[in-house]
Amino acid sequence: MANKKFLKKTKISNDNSGQQKVIVFDSGVLISFSLNGITEIIEDLKKDFKGKFLITSEIKREIIDFPLKIKRFELEALKLKNLFDRNILEPPSSIDIKDSEIFQKTNEILDLANNCFVGDGKAIKLINGGEASCLALSTLLSQKGIKNVLAIDERTTRMLVENPEELKNFLERKLHVKIKICEKSSFFFKNFKIIRSPELVYVAYKKNLIKLKDKNVLDALLYAVKFKGASISNEEIEEMKKLAKVN
Repeated sequence: MANKKFLKKTKISNDNSGQQKVIVFDSGVLISFSLNGITEIIEDLKKDFKGKFLITSEIKREIIDFPLKIKRFELEALKLKNLFDRNILEPPSSIDIKDSEIFQKTNEILDLANNCFVGDGKAIKLINGGEASCLALSTLLSQKGIKNVLAIDERTTRMLVENPEELKNFLERKLHVKIKICEKSSFFFKNFKIIRSPELVYVAYKKNLIKLKDKNVLDALLYAVKFKGASISNEEIEEMKKLAKVN
């Protein structure tokens, strides 16, 4: 049976309303595409999307500025720098949002997220500055009436947004303590929209943007991003293949 939630998440790529729209990228998704040598998919998606692909200054530091100084990660960083230099990936200033605005909102979101779950009398740290900066930018875009979605693979952030109760259960199993959720803080995160790298791959495949032509290419791409950090089950991969009508 078709996964309606999944189809809804990929719908933004098919929106032809003419309304301004944005995808905000976290570092994990971009690093996965770079490590797998498939950054051209991002470029082709951008052309089809007819909107903005934005990264915050914090994400730029994580994927370009810092790794360029480390020989082990230099090549991947250069691939992503190439996308940034050619405006495939753009800074928030391209849409009139200042770094100072994002910095202030990032601190607010870090405080909310990292005090949202409490175990044994202690607040549990859930997200870092990079992820918080993406949530901050998304918040500012929404306040401006700009339709946007977050490209994030990191499981904790996605669970915080999509299923905080499941995150609570996960943390209880992992930490072996009873967890309390601050409902007021949790409520703040429920309106974000998230898409993962496997779903971006699926959209690219369905739009015939994948240059490698082989009956197994979707399977190969989905498992490639899974092994580079995307939290996706084998069952979800099989469901995506069915939706794409791949045997």
